[in-house]
Amino acid sequence: MANHKIKAVIPAAGLGTRFLPATKAMPKEMLPVVDKPAIQYVVEEAAAAGIDDILVIIGRNKNAISNHFDSVPELEVKLMEKGDTGRLARVVQSSDLADIHFVRQGEPKGLGHAVLRARTHVGDSSFAVLLGDDLIDERDALLTTMLEVHEATGSAVVALMEVDPASIHMYGAAAVQPTDRDDVVRVTGLVEKPAQEDAPSNLAIIGRYVLPASIFDVLEHTAPGKGGEIQLTDALEELATRDGGPGVVGVIFRGRRYDTGDRVDYIKAIVQLATDRDDLGADLRPWLKEFAERL
Repeated sequence: MANHKIKAVIPAAGLGTRFLPATKAMPKEMLPVVDKPAIQYVVEEAAAAGIDDILVIIGRNKNAISNHFDSVPELEVKLMEKGDTGRLARVVQSSDLADIHFVRQGEPKGLGHAVLRARTHVGDSSFAVLLGDDLIDERDALLTTMLEVHEATGSAVVALMEVDPASIHMYGAAAVQPTDRDDVVRVTGLVEKPAQEDAPSNLAIIGRYVLPASIFDVLEHTAPGKGGEIQLTDALEELATRDGGPGVVGVIFRGRRYDTGDRVDYIKAIVQLATDRDDLGADLRPWLKEFAERL
C-alpha cells in the first residue's frame, strides 16, 4: 500500500572523489552494484516501504540519474523484438518504481544543506531521507520499522548500528537511553565523527532517517560544522536536546547493510550481493573458495 503522506528524499549530489576517475563524468550513485546502479536499490527500498513520491537531490552530471529512471522506448522496442522478456522487465522496472523528481543542490555544502533543498517539495509533512552509500538488504526490515516508530512517536527517527569502537570516528555517534521496546532507543545526544575516547557509544548513525518537517527550521539556522558543511547530525542534536520538541528516537538495525561509499567496501558489497543471487551465486561461490585458497 502506498504511503501517500510520506515522501522520500535521496541526496545524490556528492562529488564521489574516492571513486575518481570513474566518477569524473558520472555520479557515484550510478556506479553498478552487480547489475543495477546503487541508487536503484535505494529507490526500490523506498518503494517497498510504500513510498511512491521520491525527490533526488542532484549535483552536476545529473543526467545519468534522471535518464536511468526515465523510460527508454527504443531500447524497450529492441528487447521486445528480440523476445528478451527478462531484460525488458528489468529495464521497465526502473522507470515504474515511483514518481521521481529532481532538484539541484547547487554548491555541495553538506548533507544538512541537501536536505534543506527538499523543503519546497516536502512541504509540512514528515519525510524519509535515504543515503545512497548505505544499501540495506531487501530481506531485512528497517525503513518500514522506522516509519512505524515515527507514526507512533512523532519523533525524528534515525537508524543506528553497532560498529567496532575503533571505527566510530567515521560516523555520527549517538548517546542513548533504552525504551520499553527492544532495539528502539531514545537519543539524548549526537556527535559527528568523534574520536574513539569521546564517543558516547558504539552506536553509529547509518544513512536512513524519518524526519518531521520541523527539521527545516532547525537546518535554516544550523551553522556549518565538521568540514565547513551544514551537518544533519548537528540539527538532529538540537532536536534531541531541545525541551518540549519532538525529540529523536533510534532504531537499532541488526540486519545486512552494504557500504558502497568506500572502494574496498564497494567491492565487498558486490561480492556479498552477487554470491546471494540465485542466478550468479552457484557459479561464483565455488570460484571464490578456490580463489581464496590461492591467496
